[in-house]
Amino acid sequence: MAPSSSLADRLEHVRASIDAAARNAGRDPASVTLVAVSKFHPASSIQDAIAAGQRVFGENRVQEAAAKFPPLREETPDLRLHLIGGLQTNKARDAVRLADMIESLDRPALADALAHAAEAVGRLPDLLIEVNTGDEPQKFGVPREDADAFIRTCRQRFGNKLRGLMCIPPAQEDPTPHFRLLRSMAHEHGLPVLSMGMSADYPVAIAQGATMVRVGTAIFGPRPASP
Repeated sequence: MAPSSSLADRLEHVRASIDAAARNAGRDPASVTLVAVSKFHPASSIQDAIAAGQRVFGENRVQEAAAKFPPLREETPDLRLHLIGGLQTNKARDAVRLADMIESLDRPALADALAHAAEAVGRLPDLLIEVNTGDEPQKFGVPREDADAFIRTCRQRFGNKLRGLMCIPPAQEDPTPHFRLLRSMAHEHGLPVLSMGMSADYPVAIAQGATMVRVGTAIFGPRPASP
């Protein structure tokens, strides 16, 4: 899809690619949710995506989401906001207040902070545990060797609010083994949601069972400079 194409055209192209990947895998396209990753992009771009029918968005930073999404929700109440970036414990209360899903639960201290915030705010978003499938030291995510125990602990603590798992495979590796590992973990623990796959590899993720794909550049274009 040419960079000069409209956002609506790019969004439609991604949707068609998701549908094709799902059908090629023998899956119902409706089983895959598109999370449009709008981080660093202005509210006007999100409005364009809303006008084209998109309702689920992903943001990395709590502060940025807090600035953009409450006004957008006044106009479009059925928007869903996913927080997909590494989350600091001191942002837990704002995250719990804002998000419909937090995809980056990855350590006991954050689980504690989210539980306390939920008690104070009176609501708890859906949660995904982020697994560092490549055990990369520079990345967020629970290490592979700790994942099973952490998943069990969070299932006991959060019940059905723990919906599934998320991963970001190493950039220079074939993502397929990482997607398979995450799928195996989710199946073992009876978790229905697999958030995996981004602009460069979401068809591969869908073939491996992704129920959510996080697509930014292919919809919104190149990322603006970080504020």
